[in-house]
Amino acid sequence: MSMLSLRIRIFLSMIVLILIASILMASISVIQFKNEARRYHQERLDRKEDAVKEHINYILSNSTYPLTERNLPLIFKDKIHELSDIHNVEINIYSLNGTLLKSSKASFSVDNAAPPLPNYVIKLVQSSIEKRYIDIKREDGVKIRSSYSQIKDDKFKPLGILNLPYVEDDSFYESEIQDFLVRLSQVYFLMLIIAFALAYFLSSYITKSLKTISDKINETSLDQKNEKIVIEANSREINSLIKAYNAMVDKLEESAAMLAQSEREQAWREMAKQVAHEIKNPLTPMRLTVQNFQRKFNPEAPDLNQKLNDYTKTLIQQIDTMSAVASAFSNFASMPAQQNETLNVVEVVEFSLDIFNEDYIKFECDAKEIITVMDRTQLIRIITNLVKNAIQAIPENQTNKSIIVSVKRKNNFVAIIVKDNGIGIEKANIEHIFEPKFTTKTSGMGLGLGIIKNIIENYKGTITFETKYGRGTSFIVLLPIT
Repeated sequence: MSMLSLRIRIFLSMIVLILIASILMASISVIQFKNEARRYHQERLDRKEDAVKEHINYILSNSTYPLTERNLPLIFKDKIHELSDIHNVEINIYSLNGTLLKSSKASFSVDNAAPPLPNYVIKLVQSSIEKRYIDIKREDGVKIRSSYSQIKDDKFKPLGILNLPYVEDDSFYESEIQDFLVRLSQVYFLMLIIAFALAYFLSSYITKSLKTISDKINETSLDQKNEKIVIEANSREINSLIKAYNAMVDKLEESAAMLAQSEREQAWREMAKQVAHEIKNPLTPMRLTVQNFQRKFNPEAPDLNQKLNDYTKTLIQQIDTMSAVASAFSNFASMPAQQNETLNVVEVVEFSLDIFNEDYIKFECDAKEIITVMDRTQLIRIITNLVKNAIQAIPENQTNKSIIVSVKRKNNFVAIIVKDNGIGIEKANIEHIFEPKFTTKTSGMGLGLGIIKNIIENYKGTITFETKYGRGTSFIVLLPIT
């Protein structure tokens, strides 16, 4: 996702600030309205409860019945509806154990099996200091705030429990909240329009000079004459940026000439290194071939002529490779041109291993013939490079040395696998193993794997590896069968 421009970010910042402010204001206002409504209903219930209790105490003081819990239904038989009408509230009187004794509701009477008070309500009323408990619950979407308090005689002895259910009507506050939110949205919509206009002019003012600097920086290049910025901004920071850019242009012109000279020298050095590596590469198998011939030469061997032909053929192939490299570089070409031919990969790989004297190098194949079309010399170069690297990856003092070169057919590809039990590749070096000039050896220039990777990719193939540090490495080459 591309970076947003400074102008867009200023736009979005101001709009987001306005939206956040409006949301916060609306949230705080709603919370405040709800707190006010809750406080209003609680105070109203408290006032009703105080008035009802005073009226009850008056009735009790003028009652002709003895003030006992059993006589409460008789005392309030004709008075409870009068109390309910005067104070405009439903009144329920319970015994101390929670049984309903009298209610102002017609549907509730002592004769009916009315539900008793929950035990937790009775315990909370009895255990509180004020002998009072407020319960809040919802029934059918209606919020009911109920007060429970003790009824006492003139000697402050508990007679029963007074219950006043109070239905909270929040319609007024909800209407006020809706009106407030409508007015708030209108105000912030106007502020949003102002913010758009302000953000446009502010961003244009801030980014005008920055746009000029950005265009100049995008046009800056080493291979051309770069122009300085000649503007005077109204910001000290932007002026400092312009001065820094102009100073950079001066230094860039000085560095361009030095860099051009350095690149020419570096190009010649890299070419010399690559020529040396490509010439040195065939010398190793030539040297190994001569040593192997010297070690195994037997003038009385019956197949002496065949062996001489094989050794001579190997030397001639490597000499031809060196000649091709020299000719290619003398004409500023890359590598020797491909001389493709139809060949048996199994046979060429097995032949390439003959130049190595190490007896721990083993060859495996699952077919005697896998035919493809490619340059024989370059295939030999791939094998000799990988095997030579495998030999160098095994420490000299290791006893159980093993290198296995196998050739397999995988669908439309031929797989060449070179597996060793050497020291493996450290995790830090895995990403750089095919990079030119990267090497973990004390000698050499690290061009081998990079060059054979290019050869393989020119044939639409791939080279990968699997390694475990301390246990060994396997290089897998896949070449298409054409």
